[in-house]
Amino acid sequence: MYQALRKFVFTDSHCLGEDGMKTYEDLFEKLDTNKDGKVDVSELKEGLKAMGIAFDKGAAQKIVSSGDSDKDAGLDFNEFSRYLKEHEKKLMLTFKSLDKNNDGRIDSMEIKQSLADIGVDISKEEAEKILSSIDADGTMTLDWNEWRDHFLFNPATNLQEIIRYWKHSTVLDIGDSLSIPDEFTEEEKVTGMWWRQLLSGAMAGAVSRTGTAPLDRMKVFMQVHSSKSNKISIVGGFKLMLDEGGATSLWRGNGVNVLKIAPETAIKFMAYEQYKKLLSSDSGKVRTHERFVAGSLAGATAQTVIYPMEVMKTRLTLRKTGQYSGMFDCAKKILKKEGVKAFYKGYIPNILGIIPYAGIDLAVYESLKNAWLARYAKDTANPGVLVLLGCGTISSTCGQLASYPLALVRTRMQAQASLEGSEPMSMSQVFKNIVKKDGVFGLYRGILPNFMKVIPAVSISYVVYEYMRTALGISK
Repeated sequence: MYQALRKFVFTDSHCLGEDGMKTYEDLFEKLDTNKDGKVDVSELKEGLKAMGIAFDKGAAQKIVSSGDSDKDAGLDFNEFSRYLKEHEKKLMLTFKSLDKNNDGRIDSMEIKQSLADIGVDISKEEAEKILSSIDADGTMTLDWNEWRDHFLFNPATNLQEIIRYWKHSTVLDIGDSLSIPDEFTEEEKVTGMWWRQLLSGAMAGAVSRTGTAPLDRMKVFMQVHSSKSNKISIVGGFKLMLDEGGATSLWRGNGVNVLKIAPETAIKFMAYEQYKKLLSSDSGKVRTHERFVAGSLAGATAQTVIYPMEVMKTRLTLRKTGQYSGMFDCAKKILKKEGVKAFYKGYIPNILGIIPYAGIDLAVYESLKNAWLARYAKDTANPGVLVLLGCGTISSTCGQLASYPLALVRTRMQAQASLEGSEPMSMSQVFKNIVKKDGVFGLYRGILPNFMKVIPAVSISYVVYEYMRTALGISK
């Protein structure tokens, strides 16, 4: 696929000397089809396609935006050659970092090792799949020319960006924060990119939760009030809430739900880094099972610290008009009437829910990733946005499905004291009571509105996350 590029455009030298400038001129002329002295997005797309060069959706726009210093929606020759020179330098650094034995070639084991160094475990077969998608001459090794030809018109500039295709990103916020935290490379930690990504994710989560708050309130309402004898439909539930408190009542509890994102994200990230250091058997390298344990412990630590906010979120979500004036009033009344223990009601089922959620989320995501690589990774190892969102959505939904009964029990326990005539019950008593009255299906009350909010939540999260990344200078 890349032979056309090598034959008509590139020499075997690095394109930085006089010969390289002539090469850039030849390439610029091929791409500038209307001969106006500029290469715009459409010309770049059509030119690369005509040369048989695979490129990702949006790559042409990113290249033009990155190199267009005078903001005229096109690259003149100076901008074009400057972009390629800078891009080649970055690609050379990445190539050298992958070439562990300094023999000028990259093999599958070096790819596997490089990914392992930044916390991404793949099999030898997966590494070979990635390698074969770049290998132009069929030798199952990559020299500099093959590497450069493949990524020259891909905006990814370093190993972290190249392999980030398959990092399970925290961008997907579907309302529950039990998933394993995202990985950050040493480069991202040193340059400060980590906090920008965390801030982007937090903002995405805040907007997403606000956008889907009515469905989240409906889920909690059905978890607590719906039963076999009192079947509440989604339409009926919304009608009850609107009659009782008006349209704004649909967002009850959203304030504290958004507010807890920041401390939970920060605590989880810091705890995860510490647990990884404690659990890692090989310095700096984290295996999948170690990542799972570290992530679960980090999630448990964060939940322990912010759990009183979880209880207040449930109480505020279920409150009647005039019951609480706000979050602080809610906290004050709970403390006065029920004591400190009330802030940790439902804590045990909540912590137990982390294991099935995080474990199944990670396992399903890895399985879907491997299945995609095995079947479709022929021309590129980049699955594209839709596949990534699909994998993340399905894995998160499966994790929720597995842990949902524990989440329902947690919510019932959190709400107990606010319900008239209800008696305090332990976790096992709540389980038995639900199964006795409503059967096994009773453990899944409210799951329909929960599933209904997944797609809009993921969509909103992704859009806001990408805008935030651009605004904070993570990507252009």
